[in-house]
Amino acid sequence: MIAALLAAAVALPPVGAGFDYQIGGGYPLPAGVSVVSRDWRDAPAGDYAVCYVNAFQQQPEEPWPRSLVLWRFEDPDWPGEHPVDYSTPGQRKRATKFVARRLKRCAAKGFRAVEYDNLDAWTRYRDAPNTRADTIAYAHRLIRRAHRAGLAAAQKNTVELRHVGFDFAVVEECGRYRECGRYRRQFGQHVLAIEYRPRDMRRTCRVFSSVVLRDVDVSRPGEPGYRFGTC
Repeated sequence: MIAALLAAAVALPPVGAGFDYQIGGGYPLPAGVSVVSRDWRDAPAGDYAVCYVNAFQQQPEEPWPRSLVLWRFEDPDWPGEHPVDYSTPGQRKRATKFVARRLKRCAAKGFRAVEYDNLDAWTRYRDAPNTRADTIAYAHRLIRRAHRAGLAAAQKNTVELRHVGFDFAVVEECGRYRECGRYRRQFGQHVLAIEYRPRDMRRTCRVFSSVVLRDVDVSRPGEPGYRFGTC
């Protein structure tokens, strides 16, 4: 009952709002943008700010306690990133407690929601102890902690997980991989979508109204490769 009341109290991003994905570093909002996702170490911006937290992997610049990291496994696409060990109830409890400190900072700064990155990490490491069931159990803990902090919790990608309890979704390249319809069936228009290739934008824009075209490095204006576009 308490969890349901907390979930009901959080606010979702406004449907159809202009969206920008600034997890590579904040910069002045482009015209028409009012919903922004930024790293938890950054300042919120816009009318509705989403706090980016990497809860399922450690990044080199964000060290976790060594006992919570599976060091013998490394992300094949992001060298230096290693999965968090949430394979037991005890590890899930300790990992959630660590993430909760970042959630408190997000809430204190004025963020309205959190996106937990690398929800799909369990799919990338052969022989790693984390399983799909472990991922769902850990996600449940993270969602409850987000709600306790007054933050809505966004499902990040991972279309194969359904009805876990997330409030809305932040999805990358659903147009490219023909997944937009599956997210819409679960979240309706409560989806913030990012594409990295112009040719995929048209497909995504036919499904969702809050879509942004970014460069893969999510760079800032003035940096090589910076790209921003909307429907």
